[in-house]
Amino acid sequence: MEEERLIVDGMNVLGSRPDGWWRDRPAAMERLVRRLDAFAAREGIEVTVVFDGREHERVASAAESVVVGFAPGGRDAADREIVRRIRADADPAAMVAATSDRRLRASVKAAGASSVSAGELLRRIERSEERSAGN
Repeated sequence: MEEERLIVDGMNVLGSRPDGWWRDRPAAMERLVRRLDAFAAREGIEVTVVFDGREHERVASAAESVVVGFAPGGRDAADREIVRRIRADADPAAMVAATSDRRLRASVKAAGASSVSAGELLRRIERSEERSAGN
């Protein structure tokens, strides 16, 4: 993923592991943003994460280099925003969407980008964290 630009379906990635994230959604979102931010810095990649719903200042302010977006507008608002961003990009083929949502993955492909599952993204982050801890 070093040369790719990553766009993350934030709620889908959070929901891929039942770790109690739903008890405090803003805190879980903030943790994900911090992990993505550290991952982006370690790997030298550009990362955007989009969450459904209204903006949470503490989530948005958790990022130093990751672009954090919010998509109010009901069900699948983040999916629509992710596809919109891909279609608006000058080089959609360089973009990789991280989601396990089959419909979104099909829309991402139709827009010219590729995708990885939420689980694959989390495994890549964990491998990066392990390499970093080993240094």
